[in-house]
Amino acid sequence: MIKKLLLWILRISAGFLVLSVVLVIATRFVPIVLTPLMVIRLIEGGFEGKWVGIDKTWTPLESIAPNIQRAVIASEDARFLTHSGIDWDAVQEAQKRNERTERLAAQGKIKKKRLYGASTITMQTAKNAFLFPARTYLRKAFEAYFTYLIEFFWGKRRILEVYLNVIEMGSGVYGVEAASQHYFGKSAAHLSPREAALIAAVLPNPRKWSSAKPSGYIQRKASTIQARSAGVALP
Repeated sequence: MIKKLLLWILRISAGFLVLSVVLVIATRFVPIVLTPLMVIRLIEGGFEGKWVGIDKTWTPLESIAPNIQRAVIASEDARFLTHSGIDWDAVQEAQKRNERTERLAAQGKIKKKRLYGASTITMQTAKNAFLFPARTYLRKAFEAYFTYLIEFFWGKRRILEVYLNVIEMGSGVYGVEAASQHYFGKSAAHLSPREAALIAAVLPNPRKWSSAKPSGYIQRKASTIQARSAGVALP
């Protein structure tokens, strides 16, 4: 019985390995038209009685303004070009900051425990393109697996291209082309540095914040991103 169980586990693992590699290689060359998160948002909208739809237009990286490419790197992953998918320096930095936050919260010096993450553009792309956004260790393990897989088979330019095309940028809005049209009425190819910075500034919570009607906090954050973008190299 144990041998049969182990054999089935081995077969399932081998099958998953083969299918995942085939999927990643295939999506290296074809647009990703639908992601698990898009499906989840549609289902959530159905249960809530709100039809949000999917506003998305696949756009090649060459047709996306360098301004927004630099802005998202400056905002989300400054070491995008140098790490191999997971930025272990950022992981250590986040761990130290979280430990300090927890210590201050325990001492009553702060009210909320704000946890810092170290998610790279590659990790976000792996999660958005292939996985459901569950907060479990198993999901994180699959995320790490797909992160290294797409780094190996796709390379930085394709990772950035997919990221800019599938990232959630508002209620029912996905990708920078749809966001650019939705918020500024223009193509992503013509985004100004300020507009690009405003889009990047809301990425942590695009359904709460607006690029078109930015709060003071988003305005200040966009200014910081815009300043940092000037020195960002592109793949």
